[in-house]
Amino acid sequence: MQPRVAIPLTLSAPRRTPGRGPLLRLGGTTMGTTWSVQCIAAAGLEQPLHRAIAAELDRVVAQMSPWEPRSDISRFNCGAIGEWQTLPAEFAKVIDCALRVAQETDGAYDPCMGALVDLWGFGPSARRMSPPAREAIEQALDHSGWRHLAFDPQQARLRRTAAAQLDLCGIAKGFAVDQVMAALRRHGVDHALVEIGGELAGCGVKPDRTPWWVAIDRPAGERIATAPLLVALHGLAIATSGCERGFADAGRVYSHTIDPATGAPIDNAMVSASVLHLSCIKADAYATALMVLGPEAGLAFAARHNLAAALLFKSGGSLAEKLSPALQAMLD
Repeated sequence: MQPRVAIPLTLSAPRRTPGRGPLLRLGGTTMGTTWSVQCIAAAGLEQPLHRAIAAELDRVVAQMSPWEPRSDISRFNCGAIGEWQTLPAEFAKVIDCALRVAQETDGAYDPCMGALVDLWGFGPSARRMSPPAREAIEQALDHSGWRHLAFDPQQARLRRTAAAQLDLCGIAKGFAVDQVMAALRRHGVDHALVEIGGELAGCGVKPDRTPWWVAIDRPAGERIATAPLLVALHGLAIATSGCERGFADAGRVYSHTIDPATGAPIDNAMVSASVLHLSCIKADAYATALMVLGPEAGLAFAARHNLAAALLFKSGGSLAEKLSPALQAMLD
């Protein structure tokens, strides 16, 4: 089956045309996953670029990883309720975006689900293979949610009004992709593809002047009637939220995506949501929100907000796909 091809409706010329030399390929590990960069760079930039990328990734981990007991987010979660805490600049930028998307999606994306993520075994605590007690879920739900946060953007400070726990894992990888791309641009790189754990951003073109083509994720081994979908990441980012980190118990599969309305994993037939956006941080947050909203409400939200999105969900024993109008327009 021939793949479908999605091309951005607006194409901008890079500041410099690419040379014909080989691609510089860099990579490593971060945030419990891998990162990679392919770019066209001047001779002698390999080590400076690797150091710059590592510094950006280490900064995100040091500020936003709940697995690091000395991170800024861990200190915030252990801080006194009602007490203002000053945030590093990057952390404040992520919180500002997270709260805007939480309000825009009416909490379908919620950066304050840490207690429930942990309770279900998807956080720093030990993994579990069976659901927690309903009473424990209700107790955690009572003091979870973004409305328990107060943010002062002018002074870059944040406080909680309840024992809510921040969890930025649904947005931090996307932010890290943006930070790495910004670091490349500061070093004069105009043509690059950045990937962290399946979240990607591209600028410019490859040495042969073709786009950075990426395939929208599909679960392996699942039947689906539509052809694969390739996207030209030219000045675009893509993030996909899925169900790959769940667990099965008593014949049911529990997704790692928590529905903020119920405090339990989503149960709406969603398999994955992929979002294209100018920034990977927003693509990441919106993809999580669409997973929670489900096929119908998610597609309606994407249409209202002009999001280019692909939703995969179970229907009649196989996978079905819905594309938002903005993504469909990239195919036409």
